[in-house]
Amino acid sequence: MQTDAGYKILYQPTTWFQRLDWAALFPKRQPIEVDIGCGDGSLLLHWAKRFPDRNWLGVERLKGRVLKLERKAPRLGIAGNLRALRIESGYAVEWLFPPASVAAVHIYFPDPWPKKRHHKYRLVQPAFVTVLARALEPGGSVHLATDHRDYFAEMLACFGESESFERVEPVVPATPEEMTDFERDFVTEGRPINRARFRKVKG
Repeated sequence: MQTDAGYKILYQPTTWFQRLDWAALFPKRQPIEVDIGCGDGSLLLHWAKRFPDRNWLGVERLKGRVLKLERKAPRLGIAGNLRALRIESGYAVEWLFPPASVAAVHIYFPDPWPKKRHHKYRLVQPAFVTVLARALEPGGSVHLATDHRDYFAEMLACFGESESFERVEPVVPATPEEMTDFERDFVTEGRPINRARFRKVKG
């Protein structure tokens, strides 16, 4: 599935062992924002349509979700500023993103791995915060959201202990159009949504 001749949403690099050349993904050179674990891509599609002056990259390991994104994009007339990578998020940030090249990273409702023995599998950990800082351009931002209070506290601690970031407040709640499918479900269930934003100041 593609939006116009020669343009595909899903990007397949010739190798997964060297950093990406953003010019190979996006025809226009403009700020890049990344949606980590983009799910079915509904929010990513909203952004790409609303902000054509920015390039949007979704990172998602599940094939079915990426295929949904590919099917929906042409119907909305989106072409040129939207791509997807089917790969683990941690690997993409650490090994594929060029240093100081990303304007913003969005991490919404990552798997909280609620059992204590599984906490080591959580995405947001000190090592991940370090590689995020490397990938972000100076002044770049990280946007976080989760319904899991314990995981949110851990996120705040990880970014708060990093010299590379400062917390930015206030954080504006998502509009209905900006909610992920997970967030809509959680709001319907009455769960509080925890949000935070951090800006890169060093590193």
